[in-house]
Amino acid sequence: MKQVVILASERCLLSTVAGPMDMFLQAGVLWNGLLGKEPSPFFEVKVVTIDGNNVTSNNQMPIVPNCAATEVEQADLVLIPSQGYQFDPHSEDYLARVDWLKNCYEKGADLASICTGAFPLASTGLLDGKTATTHWGVAKQFKAAFPAVELRTDLMVTDEDRLFCGGGLTADLNLSLYLINKYCGREIALQSSRCTLVDLDRVSQLPFSVFSPERDHNDHEILNAQDWIGLHFRENINLDALAEKSGMSLRNFNRRFKAATGETAVKYMQLTRIESVKFELENTRRPFEEIAVEVGYENVSFLRRIFKSNTGLSPTVYRKKFSLS
Repeated sequence: MKQVVILASERCLLSTVAGPMDMFLQAGVLWNGLLGKEPSPFFEVKVVTIDGNNVTSNNQMPIVPNCAATEVEQADLVLIPSQGYQFDPHSEDYLARVDWLKNCYEKGADLASICTGAFPLASTGLLDGKTATTHWGVAKQFKAAFPAVELRTDLMVTDEDRLFCGGGLTADLNLSLYLINKYCGREIALQSSRCTLVDLDRVSQLPFSVFSPERDHNDHEILNAQDWIGLHFRENINLDALAEKSGMSLRNFNRRFKAATGETAVKYMQLTRIESVKFELENTRRPFEEIAVEVGYENVSFLRRIFKSNTGLSPTVYRKKFSLS
């Protein structure tokens, strides 16, 4: 039987402790119960804190651990819940958790993070040079703190070298189901999926992400160019003219734009336009063809392709999923 340890901490999100616990504990139990068979559990789950003391979750609910992390004799998997947005990466508790996680990994345990749990996991250094994910909303902070990690916020789950990450808050269930599949096989994972109504193959964050332009830089010419794009993205923008307007050669403009924003100027304009398309699809019933022309795309088929590549959904499906009207 696999030993799963969930490392709780102050202000962690309660659902990312309780949700995975329930998901792992139901494997081989809930399905069998529905069929009138004897339970055949696959996992034992413990909740621990570094010192064994209670912690308070972000919603002020107490979390009572089974024991201190240092009392854990064996762990096949250590799960790091979401830390929310209020955590101090220099605190004693945070650094103690990082050291304990490294020690667990060296002893053979797999490590898995949920949402901002990726921060302490990345702080171990174990993710350097590897793929990871976290919530798309904290991508900038994560990239700044851990430039050696290949961040993929388009993915719901990443898996590399016994290190697993789940994207957002509810990705705790997708990650747990992914790990059940990995440890127990697809049959047990499908049984768990059917019992819990969690989609086994939900793999992308793209439909939920929002383009948030990077403006926290000191390149004033590029900031001016970003402002200009924000006002004129519906027009046919000539990059040569924009570079000249910024007082640079096109080559230098492209280099500085990418360095400042993290995106090429072409990609930046594309993402700006797609955000406008998403707004129209969510808030109006206007035909996609009409929206395409308004945001600067005469080639509707091309816009449809790049829209799907950036959101994971066709415009029609996106509208059905997110429409407010």
